[in-house]
Amino acid sequence: MRLIADGTTAASRAVLMNELETDDGYAFELERPLFLAVGDRIGFEDGNLVVARASGERLRPGGSWATRCRLGYRPHRPGVSAPASASS
Repeated sequence: MRLIADGTTAASRAVLMNELETDDGYAFELERPLFLAVGDRIGFEDGNLVVARASGERLRPGGSWATRCRLGYRPHRPGVSAPASASS
């Protein structure tokens, strides 16, 4: 699911997250899974994840940044057939 981490856009459905991946090749890996409820908002402040609950509570779950290098590469997912490769 694509989430917008601008601190303003509310989640449209409940999500169990263990990482957030950016469009530019980085990921914020949470120390433990986090349940994001409908109406919760996520954002980053000083490089740290901040969750604003619909109730007004603010959480700062622990985690760390990692670099992802997957340009042109799609890992095989269990139960999904791998694409046929062209042979020369």
